Amino acid sequence: MRITFMLVGATDKKYLLEGIEDYRKRLIHYLPFEIKVIADIKNSKNLSADQQKEREGKAILDLVSTGDELVLLDVEGAEFSSSGLASWIEKRMLAGTRQLIFVVGGPYGFSEAVYKRADSKMSLSRLTFPHQLVRLLFIEQLYRAMTIIKGEPYHHA
Repeated sequence: MRITFMLVGATDKKYLLEGIEDYRKRLIHYLPFEIKVIADIKNSKNLSADQQKEREGKAILDLVSTGDELVLLDVEGAEFSSSGLASWIEKRMLAGTRQLIFVVGGPYGFSEAVYKRADSKMSLSRLTFPHQLVRLLFIEQLYRAMTIIKGEPYHHA
């Protein structure tokens, strides 16, 4: 199985970039993993929130193929423990899922078209985090899930 982590907008904080890169390097030892960044929408100050979501949504959907499983990181999504996330991912691996795409949306969330295409929604917490910090938190959880699946000692709970 291949995992893609799709992000709307670049990560501009150096400390976050370093952490994300560290976990990206760790993850590629377990499975094919890539990060796709959708460029920030130009002239977004002149767009309404809905217009911005529509443009970001089109860019997201342009990168998703028919057989891909699309998971939105969304405050209204299902919450998992780390072990629960590992189990959820492992079930997809065993079921033969070829491409699992996790998406962190833009500042206003996702367009209606993206919600309709999504296979599921996942929440890291009921708390609100900056979108750039969510990137680091989630990629660490993906790494943790892989170590749990492999029975490695990274996760001690």
